[in-house]
Amino acid sequence: MSVVVVDGPMMEEFVDDTEAFGKWTDKHFDMLDTDGNGELSRDELQNRKGKFSSCEFELQSKEEISSLYDILIERFDIDKSGTIDRQEFKALTKEIMLAKARGIGNSPVLVILLGDSLVMRVVQHFLAKYSLRPILCGNI
Repeated sequence: MSVVVVDGPMMEEFVDDTEAFGKWTDKHFDMLDTDGNGELSRDELQNRKGKFSSCEFELQSKEEISSLYDILIERFDIDKSGTIDRQEFKALTKEIMLAKARGIGNSPVLVILLGDSLVMRVVQHFLAKYSLRPILCGNI
C-alpha cells in the first residue's frame, strides 16, 4: 500500500499523454484478456486477475456488481458485440479517469493505493516527467 498526493490536473495530464496512457491500458487489457482473443467478455471482467477497481467496488453485492457490468458493457460496447475490445477499453478507462479528475478537482488529495493502479501510474508518470523525487509518496 502507498499513500500518494494527486490532483485532477495530474490525472488529466496522464490521460492526455497518449503514449503513457496507451501503454498502461494495453498492459491491463492484456492482463484481463485471459483467453487472448482481443476482447474482454463479461466473464473475463468479472473474474479478472488482480484489482481493476477500488476496494469499495469489491465490497458491493453480486447484484450491484452485475448491474455495473451491464451498464459498462452497454455504454462502451460501441459495436454491440457483447464484449469490450481494446479501443473500447481505452475509451472506458479514459472516461473513468477524467471523471475521477473532475471529482478531485484542482486541490491535492491524499490517496491510499494498492499495487499497480492507474492512479499510482499517474503519480509515477508525473514524478518522472518533472524529475521529482517521491517525497510525499511512501509505503505504509
